Amino acid sequence: MTQVVGFKRAEGNTDLPLPAYASAGAAGMDLRAFLPDGPVRFEQGQGALISTGFHVELPAGMEMQIRPRSGLALKHGLIVPNSPGTVDEDYRGIVMVGLFLLKAEPFTISHGDRIAQAVFAQVAQVSVEEVQELSQTERGAGGFGSTGVS
Repeated sequence: MTQVVGFKRAEGNTDLPLPAYASAGAAGMDLRAFLPDGPVRFEQGQGALISTGFHVELPAGMEMQIRPRSGLALKHGLIVPNSPGTVDEDYRGIVMVGLFLLKAEPFTISHGDRIAQAVFAQVAQVSVEEVQELSQTERGAGGFGSTGVS
């Protein structure tokens, strides 16, 4: 069953298309830059918060994850530093995308450019309780590469 996610245009956004999947099998929906005042140029080590030009209403129990576009990340070094960013179901502000440039070559984002992708996921809220012991597992406390590479 397909769930409906509502997108409302931000003030001044009269021309951007609704977020959409670029192909039938895409997991991520493309988000575009809303830059009515002109392009944003990134220099190495610079970050900026870029508007998508839309507010969102998510169904109960769903989050919207903001992820980098692989081409921008690999070819140009433009990443989403808190990837994946989370938009909670009760957020109604404008969806913003944090971007950061890693590479030395400057990169410019223009109005309407596809800057990130949104992936929708079900989430569960849990109850928390303090315990004195945790169950034992084969892995135990091993982390950060403890299971090896190959």
